[in-house]
Amino acid sequence: MPSWKLVAGLCVGFFGGMVAVAGVGFAMVGIPSEQAAARSENNVYYWEDGTQMVATGNGANRQNVTIDKIPKSMQWAVISAENKTFYEDSGVDPMGIARALANMARGGDTQGGSTITQQFVKNTFLSQEQTLTRKFREMFISIKVGSKMDKDDILQGYLNTSYYGRGAYGIQAAAQTYYGKDAVELTDSECAFLAALLKGPTYFDPMGNESIDTSATETANLKRSKYRWNWILGEMHKDGHLSDAKYQEAIKKYPMPQGLKATKGMTGQISYLVDTAKKYVLAHSDISQTQFDKGGYQIYTTFEKSKVDALAKAVKKIEKDRLKPDERELDKYVQFGAASVKPNDGAIVALYGGAGYENDHFTNNADTQGVPVGSTWKPFVLAAAMQYGTYKSDGEGLSPMSKYNGDDHLKVREQDGTYYLNDDKSVFHQENESDYPWGYITLRKAMEQSINTPFVQLGWDVGMRKVRDVAERSGILDASFATLNPSFALGTSTPSAIRMADAYATFAASGKRADPYSVVAVKHNGKEEPGFTRPKVTQAMPAPIANNVTDVLENVIENGTAQKAKALGRTAAGKTGTTDENKSAWFVGYTQQLSTSIAMFRENPKDHKLLSMNGTAGEDSIHGGDVPTEVWTEYMKAALKGETDPGFPEATEIGEVQDQVGAPSPTPSFTPEPSESATSTPSPTPTKGQGKPTPTASETCSVFECNDVGGNGSSGGSDTAGTDGGVTSSPTPTPTEGGGSNGNGNGGGFFGGSTG
Repeated sequence: MPSWKLVAGLCVGFFGGMVAVAGVGFAMVGIPSEQAAARSENNVYYWEDGTQMVATGNGANRQNVTIDKIPKSMQWAVISAENKTFYEDSGVDPMGIARALANMARGGDTQGGSTITQQFVKNTFLSQEQTLTRKFREMFISIKVGSKMDKDDILQGYLNTSYYGRGAYGIQAAAQTYYGKDAVELTDSECAFLAALLKGPTYFDPMGNESIDTSATETANLKRSKYRWNWILGEMHKDGHLSDAKYQEAIKKYPMPQGLKATKGMTGQISYLVDTAKKYVLAHSDISQTQFDKGGYQIYTTFEKSKVDALAKAVKKIEKDRLKPDERELDKYVQFGAASVKPNDGAIVALYGGAGYENDHFTNNADTQGVPVGSTWKPFVLAAAMQYGTYKSDGEGLSPMSKYNGDDHLKVREQDGTYYLNDDKSVFHQENESDYPWGYITLRKAMEQSINTPFVQLGWDVGMRKVRDVAERSGILDASFATLNPSFALGTSTPSAIRMADAYATFAASGKRADPYSVVAVKHNGKEEPGFTRPKVTQAMPAPIANNVTDVLENVIENGTAQKAKALGRTAAGKTGTTDENKSAWFVGYTQQLSTSIAMFRENPKDHKLLSMNGTAGEDSIHGGDVPTEVWTEYMKAALKGETDPGFPEATEIGEVQDQVGAPSPTPSFTPEPSESATSTPSPTPTKGQGKPTPTASETCSVFECNDVGGNGSSGGSDTAGTDGGVTSSPTPTPTEGGGSNGNGNGGGFFGGSTG
């Protein structure tokens, strides 16, 4: 047994060694400089050909101010909210450090409760890596700062180096960014708002940050911001830093900040390209937003300047030709979103995000959520039928020449022969736009004329889960899928324009696909960052199925609802889409070289809900075969100029041809109506002058609009429809009884996981 003298000696030696280590650590660290921490560089973005697109950063948006230029209410706001004992404590929270070290030892989050002093020290670290060495060094610096620096200097440093969101570092930049004024002019109420941002601007900026986190919506962020703003003012009042009168004045009205502003170079489509690429970088690397915003990165993108310019020019030309917002009220608030992707590769070569930041349009429409895609969804239903067949075909796929009932106001049959019911137990009826009695027609013909009833019954026979799986393998993100009711077959889901272009590229590439991407390389200080290898190309569906979808969609352009696309003058395939109450219209089309989607919608600028386009452009209604197809054709002419016309691979015969699918096998619980009996079927591809009239190239009329029957999640719809695209952003879809969507996380960034 060791003697007590030995034990005592060992203890004294251990503690002496610890003191020595602490002393050496204390002596070796220096006091941080807020001026050094304020250094920032531009991030430089490059076009696909390596030429510079834009240099953008925070150098002009970062300016230190002295403590006398920071309102007392701002100082007390952060003290009351984050560190009430700031003027009395040593600057270090031992329990917080202990928690951080314990978490680190377990491999968990290294964050712990921190004082304002510790936060200032952390802000000045250029490296934010969470290592034991850095944590100890940070602790020693905090101790030294607490003993050597004046409290006001520490507070000044903290407020000058903190990140407030929107690229604003420091209180002066934050005051200018959110309120367009110098920090010294901030009101008590505005100070409490800015102090609330320090909790995390992603979740407390009322503009929302869905591109970073889908839970950071405008609505959720505004609610969080108001709650914390109110709480901070209450704490300031309770702590004696706001008089009764000042508190009552400050709490009277929430100080809503101004919107985003365009910065130098970030005009036109550049702002959306940068937004898309930045989101992709953050989603595919370990680079934090704070590190990225400090600048010094070179981002090499897939965007081709000639195609970006051509897409913007096409939108502007058709807008000018068709829309007169100064003359027609219904032409106001019309927006477009578009994206162009390389098949068999996934590279996003062009996108159209909106009118530009300089025109106060900050939502990237190419990567937005909430715009239902309508009948552009039907090809996924057909692909699922060809791959899986129906419950009647014993697993054998169906041929596009199989016949389904195309009559209007049709009841949808369950697999046991009974009829699908609404929540109120009434029989669900699916509507077409026209009441023309098509009778039993081929799926090819139904796609050509975009008739709803065959695809609703087909989707139900195949199984909507299988339709969903085919769409997901084609490139549609899980977050954008709507409820799997009958209307799911008609496009109640809400993928972004980027994701729709990528999914149709799967058909163009005979079933091969890759996640859409917008960045090929990122460098920092001459060193290439990991994480930017090109997405792997996989076989998403059998080639014969994809080629047969293409063959059917070629016919949509040749003889159906997208005949305006014939003006392209080369082999192409595509599908139109229009939604309930004419709230959105799409055209997605492709050649072997390029897949492009065009979305058109009207949005209420106050609540971001979709508005009807009935009467827009002087038309009774806008359909996918109208304005969106015109934009697509105009763009594709320019984008493919000088390119060969390779056509498409031949579509080999596929699947089982089934006649009069949908006729009951089991005895139904009641007798079908006469309109459901078979009638003479039009030929698959009628030519001009045939006896049967061709319905208008329109594709909507849902059960909500035409039947006044509905149910929560069980009523259907028609061409109602369903953005990323990453990841991300408004407009918010107008709720319908049977559908709904969660948006996407697409758009340029969360692509292989979020945007790209």
